[in-house]
Amino acid sequence: MPQSRLTLETRGPGLYEFTDRAAAFVARSGVVEGLLTVFVRHTSCSLLIQENADPDVRRDLDAFFRRLVPPADDPAMGWITHRAEGPDDMPAHIRAALTQTSLSVPVADGRMLLGAWQGLYLFEHRDRPHAREVVLHLA
Repeated sequence: MPQSRLTLETRGPGLYEFTDRAAAFVARSGVVEGLLTVFVRHTSCSLLIQENADPDVRRDLDAFFRRLVPPADDPAMGWITHRAEGPDDMPAHIRAALTQTSLSVPVADGRMLLGAWQGLYLFEHRDRPHAREVVLHLA
């Protein structure tokens, strides 16, 4: 069963597309039909399948999650007790809990069966840059 690990470098909050890298992995695998599992090995970022045509969608999603779960130093977040890693850490864990750390994408004819406007994204929830590891597994 083919498996690969990608390292995605982030520069702070936002959505980072890696569709092309996943598609290249599927193509190299030689698997004609199967299921691609995508898993991120972190607790303060997540994965999304989202529109990849209009960058406003990514900006709006990021703004929505920042409004939904503001930084821990926001007065509305005074109930948070986990603050050891800064005001963005616990909110990042909450955002990750509201999204997902694993995705499944069907593969047919050696290609991911994503829709016309769908792309694979790492959703970074922390303020500082990170190197995030994503596992691709095709079975």
